[in-house]
Amino acid sequence: MHHRSKAAPSLRRRCPSPHQIASTMRESLQHSGLLTGAPLLPLRWNRDTDLTISAVQALDPWLKDARPIVWREGFLAQPVVRFTGERDASGNLAEGFLTAFTNLSYVQRIAHPRQLADLLDSWFTALSAVGLHAGRLTVQGSLQTWHRPPVSGITLFFEADGVGLGDAVLLWNSQQPTFMAADIGSGLERLRWAISGQAWPEAAFGQECAYYESPLLDAIRTAVLMLMSGIRPAHRGPGAALRGVARAIEPNLARTGLSRVVRAQCAYWRGLGVTGMAWPAITSALEDEVLRHPRPAGRRNAKR
Repeated sequence: MHHRSKAAPSLRRRCPSPHQIASTMRESLQHSGLLTGAPLLPLRWNRDTDLTISAVQALDPWLKDARPIVWREGFLAQPVVRFTGERDASGNLAEGFLTAFTNLSYVQRIAHPRQLADLLDSWFTALSAVGLHAGRLTVQGSLQTWHRPPVSGITLFFEADGVGLGDAVLLWNSQQPTFMAADIGSGLERLRWAISGQAWPEAAFGQECAYYESPLLDAIRTAVLMLMSGIRPAHRGPGAALRGVARAIEPNLARTGLSRVVRAQCAYWRGLGVTGMAWPAITSALEDEVLRHPRPAGRRNAKR
């Protein structure tokens, strides 16, 4: 599916910040009469995954257990952590992928599949409000049902100018299909990438990408989110994942101090509603973890 009137990317003198994009989309969806006041899901999940990897997990009781309740519903600017992003031949994350990112989503129980189309129309209206004209979007996918018991569904993908931007998913409980839901989402950083026309590192990390390499910024952003969410280094579970992230940070950088880049990542997450300990405590905890077991100096993460 595509718009009857194609549109070309427009040159922008200044791109909205990630926080402005999330706020504008929330206001647009609210204007459409949709739910927008749900608080964030906790990052520590401990159900099917150790960490929250998608906003649709808010509907687990409804979709997976066929119970008439949900944990959250409506618009969520949800921080998530995934270690499954595509990587290039060097092992670095490919363009458009991050370990920790914000999933702008609308998740809701529905009674009929046509409600997904109505919600998708409101979602595209919200995308237009932040500067992404519907004429740049294409929707494609298969109506063949996938099955991942206890849930089944159909997924449609939408892209802007040929770059993947998000998806719209119709889901239902495999045994009791009346427990049906819609999940529409776009990665906030990918959305800013499409709106701004900037290179991927700049769209994802802002000015910090001029001073630090993307793998370091990705590791610190992920570690900061996990520490702000109350996760501490451990031998198993989410704490072990945090330790794995910390190992990607060059010890020599931790010895000279990570405060500036930690402050930037704390500001990013706080602007999206994440709470937690202040940046000095996060900096100390992260530096201590990186330096806990000295390692031989490797490739520098700071740009020369």
